[in-house]
Amino acid sequence: MSTHLTPYLSFRGQAREAMTFYRDVLGGTLDLTTFGEFGAPPGVDPELVMHSQLTTPQGWWLMGSDVPPGMDLTPGSSITVALTGDDGDVLRPAFTALAEGGTVETPLEPQMWGDEYGALVDRYGIHWMVNLSAPAAPS
Repeated sequence: MSTHLTPYLSFRGQAREAMTFYRDVLGGTLDLTTFGEFGAPPGVDPELVMHSQLTTPQGWWLMGSDVPPGMDLTPGSSITVALTGDDGDVLRPAFTALAEGGTVETPLEPQMWGDEYGALVDRYGIHWMVNLSAPAAPS
């Protein structure tokens, strides 16, 4: 048995594009289900994404969907997706790719605590933090 705590992102008509972008950046498998596959209610575009799940080679999960008309969506900075670890070959290119078309708030660079850290808002308005752990000191 296992459990997961997984970021679930909401979009207004951009879920397919955004989740495909995240798959291109992070790699992995993307599963998408549309409202039409479940008999979209009147007024809901059947091509909107009802649910999506990206599963990356690193074991990360990222989920998302389109918010149908009439449901509230308030973009903002109340949540940030964090990518952390010690694999610079994964994290540095991910930061660079996520920043394309977005806004870098803090460049990915060494910080006073010893790690490399960067923060950005991607082209879809999603906030990201990347923290690359400093190599362990030799003992």
